[in-house]
Amino acid sequence: MGARRPFRGLGSARKTRRVLERGGTGPAAELNQTLGNWPRVRITPMFGRWGYFVGARLFACFPLRSKDTDLWIRLGPEDQRRALAGGCSPHRRMSASGWVECRVEAPRDVGRAVRWLRRAYESAKQAVEREERGGG
Repeated sequence: MGARRPFRGLGSARKTRRVLERGGTGPAAELNQTLGNWPRVRITPMFGRWGYFVGARLFACFPLRSKDTDLWIRLGPEDQRRALAGGCSPHRRMSASGWVECRVEAPRDVGRAVRWLRRAYESAKQAVEREERGGG
């Protein structure tokens, strides 16, 4: 019988990545700063992306890695049509659910993205408030 090994997950944990400690770099830092000031928004890293939530509802996400630039935003049908006409592209797999992809490569792109993020946030906030009132 070999030496007993500890269960996976026991022992010293990995150090927190510096990018997480700083709240992102480049456009991600600016997005996190802006969205972090909106009421009820929670920002959490998930699956290599910053996830932007209102309650339990995900309304957008942006890559942790600075070389990735695809901001995913969940919009209502009319806003999705306008975003697509305005230069965003349909999400590769989730466009039927209202998701679009916008490139945010530099700080100058953040302003345009925030307009769509504000719409996604308002939609998510209204949905969460309906659920809280019991209106499903």
